[in-house]
This record gives sequence, C-alpha cells and structure tokens, in this order.
Amino acid sequence: MMKRYITMFALLVAVSFTAPHAEAKKFGGSKSLGKSYNTAPAQKQQPQQTDTISKQNPTASAGKKGLMGGLLGGLLAGGLLAAFFGGAFEGIQFMDILIFGLIAFLIFKFLKGMRKAKPTAMGHQQAYAGDSPQAQGAYRQQADAFTGAATAQPEYRATDSDVPFNLPPGFDMNAFLQGAREHYRTLQGAWNFNELETIREYVSPALFDDLKAERSKLDGEQHTEVMYVDAELVRADYDANTAHLSVKFTGRYKDSHEGVEEDISDIWHLERDLMTPNAPWLIVGIQA
Repeated sequence: MMKRYITMFALLVAVSFTAPHAEAKKFGGSKSLGKSYNTAPAQKQQPQQTDTISKQNPTASAGKKGLMGGLLGGLLAGGLLAAFFGGAFEGIQFMDILIFGLIAFLIFKFLKGMRKAKPTAMGHQQAYAGDSPQAQGAYRQQADAFTGAATAQPEYRATDSDVPFNLPPGFDMNAFLQGAREHYRTLQGAWNFNELETIREYVSPALFDDLKAERSKLDGEQHTEVMYVDAELVRADYDANTAHLSVKFTGRYKDSHEGVEEDISDIWHLERDLMTPNAPWLIVGIQA
C-alpha cells in the first residue's frame, strides 16, 4: 500500500516540474536592472471616446474551458480513485505502470493547456499593426520616434499624483510608443543571438555592463519569440538638461523550442540628453 502511494506521489511531482520556464531567456533575464522609478498609468485630462466593439462576453470561452477542465479533472480523479480502491493497482504489475504513465501524460497535457495563451484581443492585434505590410510605410515615417518628434500632444497626467507626467516639448507620444514596440522586438532578437553591440546602441553604459553579465549566464542562441506586445507611457519628466520617460510593456512571449509561454510585464526607464542635438533615448533601467 505504501509503495503505491510513493509511486503515485513521485509521478505527480515529476509531471509538475517538467514544464520549463522561459523567463531567464527574455531580454534582461526577467530581472530588475539599473535605475528604477515609481510609475503610474496616464490619462488625458479631457474625456476620451471608448471603443465598445470588442466588449463581447469575455467569459464565455473561459467558462467553456473551465467546464471542460473541471469535467476532465473529475473524470480523471473519479476513474483513478475507482481503480485504486477497487484493487486494480494491487501488486503493481506491468499494466499498472502503463496506467500510471497514462495518468501522468494526461495530467501533463492538462497543465500545459492551462499555460496556453489566451485568445488575442483586438487591442493586441492593433498594438503591433506596424508589423503588417500595409503599415510599413507609416512605420518608416515614424522610425525616428525613439529620438523624439515635434508634434503637439493633448495634456496628460498620471493617475498617481506622486508620479510626474510632464512630456518634453514637442514630444510625439504615439509615434514614440509605436517605435518602442518595435525596439522591444529588436532587443529581444539581439538578446537571443547574443548581439551585444546591437544592445549597446540602445542602453546606457552602466546598464550594458549588467546586461552583458546576465547574458553570459545563458549558453548559445535562445529562442524566445515575442508573440505580441503593447506599450504605455507610465512616467514622464524633464529638466533643463535631461528628459526622463518610463514605458510599460505588456503582452506575451514564448520559447519556440520548449513551447513555454509567459506574460510580458516590463518597464523600461529611458533618458535623453537635452543638451546634445538629436541625442537618442537610452534605456537606463529595466524593471521586471
């Protein structure tokens, strides 16, 4: 009897820990590096039109999935208990081992299914519309957005009164965020292939040293792909010498070899030297 319990427990533990994690393979190693600031979402000071197209019943598919998952779990549990207490496992024969293996496989598939990405919402499709051929021309016109642009913007303020939201003069927020999404993908690709010189162009010298040390902990090429990513400005301030911005990225990425998916939830803190003409924005901190 004790032997059966030990075998069952070992199988469950093995299945629970077989799912690898891709977090360390994401740009920055999913660690907080460099400078950090308090941040908060921003909102316009005037009313905005809201989009109601995608306000379908978001719980419908989730409810079905949950129902199927509950039924599957119940059937598995019921069948296992019936077989266990009915004496089917008594003596641990070859067929018992096959049954244990089948149970372990089903549990693994169930856990893997729970980790799958949620259906992509319309907002996520729009978030990287610049990747489509129709939008490439528009994106090329915005390619210098990461260095700033001279377009008037509505007044914004942070939802947290302790977080500043003072945009630098002539700053084009929408173009900047469009460029930021593309730069997120670019840096993830450079991280995958250990292209340190590419990374150096986007970050401050101090942060580069930290990133170089983190990347050295990974062997060879990595296979982390950004599935979709959106960007939101969560802090902005400037003085006579330097402008500061914080951008929050949300989305989903996966390891294409291991089939593991994780959420994106990173904040990049950037600075720009206002005393130098056409100075680039440099990432000075990553907050995971």
